[in-house]
Amino acid sequence: MTENEDEEEAESQDQESEAEGIQEGDFVRLEYTARIDDEDEGETVIDTTDRDLAEEEGMETEGREFGARTIVVGDGHLFEQVEEELIGEDVGFSGSVVVPAAEAFGEHDPDDVKTVSAQKIDEDDRYPGAQVEVDGQHGYVETIIGGRARIDFNHPLAGEDVEYEFEVEGVVEDELEQAEALVELTAGAEVDVSRGTETKTEVSVETTEDGEEVEEEVEEEVEVDVLYIEAPPHLAMNQQWMFGKRQVVDDLMHRFDVDRGVVRETFDHDDVHGGGMPGMGGMGLGGMGGDVDPEDLDEEDIEEMVEEIE
Repeated sequence: MTENEDEEEAESQDQESEAEGIQEGDFVRLEYTARIDDEDEGETVIDTTDRDLAEEEGMETEGREFGARTIVVGDGHLFEQVEEELIGEDVGFSGSVVVPAAEAFGEHDPDDVKTVSAQKIDEDDRYPGAQVEVDGQHGYVETIIGGRARIDFNHPLAGEDVEYEFEVEGVVEDELEQAEALVELTAGAEVDVSRGTETKTEVSVETTEDGEEVEEEVEEEVEVDVLYIEAPPHLAMNQQWMFGKRQVVDDLMHRFDVDRGVVRETFDHDDVHGGGMPGMGGMGLGGMGGDVDPEDLDEEDIEEMVEEIE
Protein backbone atom coordinates (compact mmCIF):
# COMPACT_ATOMS: atom_id res chain seq x y z
CA MET A 1 0.00 0.00 0.00
CA THR A 2 1.40 3.40 -1.00
CA GLU A 3 1.81 6.33 1.35
CA ASN A 4 -1.12 8.15 -0.32
CA GLU A 5 -3.35 5.10 0.09
CA ASP A 6 -2.39 4.91 3.77
CA GLU A 7 -3.33 8.54 4.23
CA GLU A 8 -6.67 8.09 2.41
CA GLU A 9 -7.53 5.05 4.53
CA ALA A 10 -6.63 6.88 7.74
CA GLU A 11 -8.75 9.86 6.67
CA SER A 12 -11.66 7.55 5.86
CA GLN A 13 -11.38 5.91 9.29
CA ASP A 14 -11.28 9.34 10.95
CA GLN A 15 -14.44 10.38 9.11
CA GLU A 16 -16.22 7.17 10.11
CA SER A 17 -15.14 7.71 13.70
CA GLU A 18 -16.39 11.31 13.63
CA ALA A 19 -19.75 10.16 12.27
CA GLU A 20 -20.37 7.77 15.16
CA GLY A 21 -23.08 8.55 17.67
CA ILE A 22 -25.91 11.04 17.30
CA GLN A 23 -25.80 13.23 14.20
CA GLU A 24 -27.86 16.07 12.74
CA GLY A 25 -31.18 14.80 11.45
CA ASP A 26 -31.44 12.02 14.03
CA PHE A 27 -34.67 11.64 16.00
CA VAL A 28 -33.69 11.60 19.67
CA ARG A 29 -35.81 11.05 22.80
CA LEU A 30 -34.73 13.39 25.59
CA GLU A 31 -35.57 13.87 29.24
CA TYR A 32 -34.69 17.44 30.19
CA THR A 33 -35.19 20.24 32.67
CA ALA A 34 -34.59 23.94 32.01
CA ARG A 35 -33.92 26.39 34.85
CA ILE A 36 -33.12 30.04 35.37
CA ASP A 37 -31.37 31.52 38.40
CA ASP A 38 -32.96 34.87 39.13
CA GLU A 39 -31.17 37.22 41.55
CA ASP A 40 -34.44 38.09 43.30
CA GLU A 41 -36.46 34.88 43.10
CA GLY A 42 -33.67 32.28 43.04
CA GLU A 43 -33.64 29.12 40.94
CA THR A 44 -36.83 28.44 38.99
CA VAL A 45 -37.78 25.53 36.73
CA ILE A 46 -39.28 26.90 33.49
CA ASP A 47 -39.71 23.65 31.56
CA THR A 48 -39.35 19.94 32.30
CA THR A 49 -40.34 16.51 31.04
CA ASP A 50 -40.56 15.26 34.66
CA ARG A 51 -44.14 15.36 35.97
CA ASP A 52 -43.11 14.90 39.62
CA LEU A 53 -40.68 17.81 39.43
CA ALA A 54 -43.30 19.99 37.71
CA GLU A 55 -45.78 19.28 40.51
CA GLU A 56 -43.14 20.00 43.17
CA GLU A 57 -42.43 23.35 41.50
CA GLY A 58 -46.14 24.21 41.37
CA MET A 59 -46.17 24.30 37.55
CA GLU A 60 -49.38 23.86 35.57
CA THR A 61 -49.64 20.16 34.64
CA GLU A 62 -53.24 19.78 33.44
CA GLY A 63 -53.42 18.95 29.75
CA ARG A 64 -49.62 18.65 29.44
CA GLU A 65 -47.76 15.58 28.24
CA PHE A 66 -44.75 14.49 30.29
CA GLY A 67 -42.02 11.95 29.66
CA ALA A 68 -39.18 11.81 27.15
CA ARG A 69 -39.74 14.18 24.24
CA THR A 70 -38.62 13.39 20.70
CA ILE A 71 -36.74 16.11 18.82
CA VAL A 72 -34.92 16.21 15.50
CA VAL A 73 -31.32 17.22 16.10
CA GLY A 74 -30.45 20.34 14.12
CA ASP A 75 -34.05 21.34 13.35
CA GLY A 76 -34.18 23.99 16.08
CA HIS A 77 -36.56 22.20 18.42
CA LEU A 78 -34.21 23.11 21.27
CA PHE A 79 -31.60 25.84 21.61
CA GLU A 80 -28.60 25.32 19.35
CA GLN A 81 -26.23 24.97 22.30
CA VAL A 82 -28.20 21.99 23.61
CA GLU A 83 -28.38 20.27 20.23
CA GLU A 84 -24.64 20.73 19.69
CA GLU A 85 -23.96 18.89 22.96
CA LEU A 86 -25.73 15.83 21.54
CA ILE A 87 -23.59 15.44 18.42
CA GLY A 88 -21.41 12.32 18.60
CA GLU A 89 -22.96 11.08 21.85
CA ASP A 90 -24.86 7.84 22.48
CA VAL A 91 -28.02 6.70 24.25
CA GLY A 92 -27.61 7.17 28.00
CA PHE A 93 -25.51 10.31 27.66
CA SER A 94 -26.41 13.06 30.11
CA GLY A 95 -25.13 16.57 30.34
CA SER A 96 -25.75 20.18 31.22
CA VAL A 97 -25.32 23.35 29.20
CA VAL A 98 -25.98 27.03 29.90
CA VAL A 99 -27.57 29.07 27.12
CA PRO A 100 -26.62 32.76 27.48
CA ALA A 101 -29.51 35.21 27.73
CA ALA A 102 -28.66 36.85 24.41
CA GLU A 103 -29.05 33.50 22.64
CA ALA A 104 -32.00 32.30 24.72
CA PHE A 105 -34.83 34.84 25.06
CA GLY A 106 -32.75 37.95 24.41
CA GLU A 107 -31.30 40.63 26.65
CA HIS A 108 -33.72 42.80 28.58
CA ASP A 109 -34.21 46.07 26.64
CA PRO A 110 -35.22 49.05 28.85
CA ASP A 111 -36.68 50.76 25.77
CA ASP A 112 -39.31 48.00 25.59
CA VAL A 113 -40.72 49.04 28.96
CA LYS A 114 -43.35 51.70 28.29
CA THR A 115 -45.99 53.68 30.13
CA VAL A 116 -49.44 53.69 28.53
CA SER A 117 -52.96 54.72 29.45
CA ALA A 118 -54.64 52.13 31.66
CA GLN A 119 -57.69 52.51 29.43
CA LYS A 120 -55.85 50.49 26.78
CA ILE A 121 -55.98 47.46 29.09
CA ASP A 122 -59.05 45.36 29.77
CA GLU A 123 -60.44 46.08 33.21
CA ASP A 124 -59.93 42.48 34.33
CA ASP A 125 -56.20 42.69 33.47
CA ARG A 126 -55.34 45.84 35.40
CA TYR A 127 -53.05 44.22 37.96
CA PRO A 128 -49.26 43.59 38.17
CA GLY A 129 -48.18 40.45 36.34
CA ALA A 130 -51.15 40.28 33.97
CA GLN A 131 -50.37 39.23 30.40
CA VAL A 132 -51.75 41.89 28.06
CA GLU A 133 -51.77 43.01 24.44
CA VAL A 134 -51.44 46.73 23.73
CA ASP A 135 -51.28 48.17 20.23
CA GLY A 136 -50.52 44.73 18.81
CA GLN A 137 -47.65 44.02 21.23
CA HIS A 138 -47.63 41.37 23.94
CA GLY A 139 -46.33 42.29 27.37
CA TYR A 140 -47.01 42.06 31.08
CA VAL A 141 -48.10 44.69 33.58
CA GLU A 142 -45.38 45.89 35.95
CA THR A 143 -47.35 48.55 37.82
CA ILE A 144 -50.56 50.54 37.58
CA ILE A 145 -50.71 53.93 39.26
CA GLY A 146 -53.76 56.09 38.71
CA GLY A 147 -54.66 56.03 35.07
CA ARG A 148 -51.20 54.98 33.87
CA ALA A 149 -49.82 51.46 33.41
CA ARG A 150 -46.18 50.46 33.07
CA ILE A 151 -45.92 47.58 30.56
CA ASP A 152 -42.84 45.44 29.93
CA PHE A 153 -42.90 44.26 26.33
CA ASN A 154 -39.75 42.15 26.70
CA HIS A 155 -40.09 38.36 26.79
CA PRO A 156 -40.80 37.35 30.42
CA LEU A 157 -37.47 35.47 30.47
CA ALA A 158 -35.45 38.17 28.71
CA GLY A 159 -32.08 38.77 30.36
CA GLU A 160 -31.99 35.29 31.92
CA ASP A 161 -29.38 32.62 31.21
CA VAL A 162 -31.05 29.22 30.84
CA GLU A 163 -29.47 26.03 32.15
CA TYR A 164 -30.51 22.77 30.50
CA GLU A 165 -29.93 19.40 32.13
CA PHE A 166 -30.70 16.49 29.82
CA GLU A 167 -30.36 12.76 29.25
CA VAL A 168 -30.64 10.83 25.98
CA GLU A 169 -33.29 8.14 26.46
CA GLY A 170 -33.16 6.70 22.97
CA VAL A 171 -32.94 7.18 19.22
CA VAL A 172 -36.10 6.71 17.15
CA GLU A 173 -35.44 4.69 14.01
CA ASP A 174 -38.98 3.67 12.98
CA GLU A 175 -40.32 6.03 10.30
CA LEU A 176 -43.92 5.95 11.54
CA GLU A 177 -42.78 6.83 15.06
CA GLN A 178 -40.68 9.63 13.58
CA ALA A 179 -43.71 10.96 11.68
CA GLU A 180 -45.85 10.85 14.81
CA ALA A 181 -43.16 12.77 16.71
CA LEU A 182 -43.03 15.49 14.05
CA VAL A 183 -46.79 15.98 14.18
CA GLU A 184 -46.73 16.06 17.98
CA LEU A 185 -44.05 18.77 17.93
CA THR A 186 -46.42 20.98 15.93
CA ALA A 187 -49.80 20.02 17.38
CA GLY A 188 -48.79 19.24 20.95
CA ALA A 189 -50.97 16.13 20.81
CA GLU A 190 -50.42 12.46 20.13
CA VAL A 191 -51.56 11.10 16.75
CA ASP A 192 -51.49 7.76 14.96
CA VAL A 193 -49.65 7.57 11.63
CA SER A 194 -49.80 4.70 9.15
CA ARG A 195 -48.81 4.01 5.54
CA GLY A 196 -50.74 2.44 2.69
CA THR A 197 -51.52 2.61 -1.01
CA GLU A 198 -54.50 4.00 -2.90
CA THR A 199 -56.04 3.73 -6.35
CA LYS A 200 -55.01 6.68 -8.44
CA THR A 201 -56.90 8.02 -11.48
CA GLU A 202 -54.45 8.84 -14.23
CA VAL A 203 -55.08 10.80 -17.42
CA SER A 204 -53.44 9.40 -20.50
CA VAL A 205 -52.95 11.59 -23.57
CA GLU A 206 -53.03 9.97 -26.97
CA THR A 207 -52.40 11.50 -30.38
CA THR A 208 -54.74 10.53 -33.22
CA GLU A 209 -53.71 10.10 -36.85
CA ASP A 210 -54.95 13.64 -37.48
CA GLY A 211 -52.46 14.97 -34.95
CA GLU A 212 -55.10 15.81 -32.35
CA GLU A 213 -54.39 15.11 -28.69
CA VAL A 214 -57.17 13.26 -26.91
CA GLU A 215 -57.27 12.93 -23.10
CA GLU A 216 -58.69 9.75 -21.69
CA GLU A 217 -59.18 9.07 -17.99
CA VAL A 218 -58.05 5.61 -17.07
CA GLU A 219 -58.52 4.39 -13.48
CA GLU A 220 -55.99 1.80 -12.50
CA GLU A 221 -54.19 0.44 -9.46
CA VAL A 222 -50.86 2.22 -9.15
CA GLU A 223 -48.36 2.31 -6.31
CA VAL A 224 -49.33 5.59 -4.68
CA ASP A 225 -47.61 5.64 -1.31
CA VAL A 226 -49.83 7.40 1.25
CA LEU A 227 -49.16 8.61 4.77
CA TYR A 228 -52.32 8.64 6.90
CA ILE A 229 -52.50 10.91 9.95
CA GLU A 230 -55.34 10.07 12.33
CA ALA A 231 -56.06 13.37 14.09
CA PRO A 232 -58.03 13.29 17.36
CA PRO A 233 -61.23 15.42 17.32
CA HIS A 234 -59.88 18.15 19.63
CA LEU A 235 -57.19 19.07 17.08
CA ALA A 236 -59.95 20.63 14.97
CA MET A 237 -59.91 23.50 17.48
CA ASN A 238 -56.11 23.74 17.74
CA GLN A 239 -55.08 26.92 15.89
CA GLN A 240 -51.40 25.97 15.77
CA TRP A 241 -52.33 22.70 14.07
CA MET A 242 -54.92 24.33 11.77
CA PHE A 243 -52.40 26.83 10.43
CA GLY A 244 -49.41 24.48 10.45
CA LYS A 245 -50.72 21.14 9.24
CA ARG A 246 -50.20 21.87 5.53
CA GLN A 247 -46.51 22.59 6.15
CA VAL A 248 -46.19 19.54 8.42
CA VAL A 249 -47.76 17.21 5.84
CA ASP A 250 -45.52 18.66 3.11
CA ASP A 251 -42.48 18.08 5.32
CA LEU A 252 -43.55 14.49 6.03
CA MET A 253 -44.08 13.72 2.33
CA HIS A 254 -40.61 14.96 1.43
CA ARG A 255 -38.86 13.51 4.47
CA PHE A 256 -40.33 10.02 4.04
CA ASP A 257 -40.67 10.06 0.24
CA VAL A 258 -44.42 9.46 -0.01
CA ASP A 259 -46.75 10.60 -2.79
CA ARG A 260 -49.70 11.74 -0.72
CA GLY A 261 -50.48 12.87 2.81
CA VAL A 262 -53.98 12.36 4.21
CA VAL A 263 -55.22 13.89 7.47
CA ARG A 264 -58.25 12.00 8.76
CA GLU A 265 -60.58 13.16 11.52
CA THR A 266 -62.96 10.67 13.11
CA PHE A 267 -65.79 11.80 15.40
CA ASP A 268 -67.63 9.44 17.70
CA HIS A 269 -71.23 10.05 18.76
CA ASP A 270 -70.11 11.68 22.01
CA ASP A 271 -67.69 13.97 20.16
CA VAL A 272 -70.49 15.78 18.36
CA HIS A 273 -73.05 15.66 21.20
CA GLY A 274 -75.59 13.56 19.33
CA GLY A 275 -76.34 12.47 15.79
CA GLY A 276 -77.32 14.46 12.73
CA MET A 277 -75.55 17.47 11.29
CA PRO A 278 -74.01 20.04 13.66
CA GLY A 279 -76.54 22.68 14.61
CA MET A 280 -79.53 20.51 13.65
CA GLY A 281 -80.04 18.94 17.08
CA GLY A 282 -79.94 15.44 15.65
CA MET A 283 -83.02 16.14 13.56
CA GLY A 284 -81.88 14.53 10.30
CA LEU A 285 -84.78 13.37 8.16
CA GLY A 286 -86.52 11.99 11.22
CA GLY A 287 -87.20 15.50 12.53
CA MET A 288 -90.58 15.49 10.86
CA GLY A 289 -91.71 12.57 12.96
CA GLY A 290 -90.33 9.07 12.46
CA ASP A 291 -88.15 7.75 9.65
CA VAL A 292 -88.74 9.49 6.33
CA ASP A 293 -87.75 8.31 2.88
CA PRO A 294 -86.42 11.32 0.90
CA GLU A 295 -88.25 10.10 -2.18
CA ASP A 296 -91.58 10.47 -0.32
CA LEU A 297 -91.05 14.20 0.28
CA ASP A 298 -92.85 16.73 -1.90
CA GLU A 299 -91.85 20.38 -2.47
CA GLU A 300 -93.93 21.62 0.46
CA ASP A 301 -92.29 19.15 2.85
CA ILE A 302 -88.82 20.12 1.65
CA GLU A 303 -89.55 23.85 2.03
CA GLU A 304 -90.86 23.21 5.55
CA MET A 305 -87.65 21.34 6.46
CA VAL A 306 -85.47 24.13 5.07
CA GLU A 307 -87.37 26.73 7.12
CA GLU A 308 -86.92 24.64 10.29
CA ILE A 309 -83.18 24.30 9.66
CA GLU A 310 -82.78 28.04 9.05
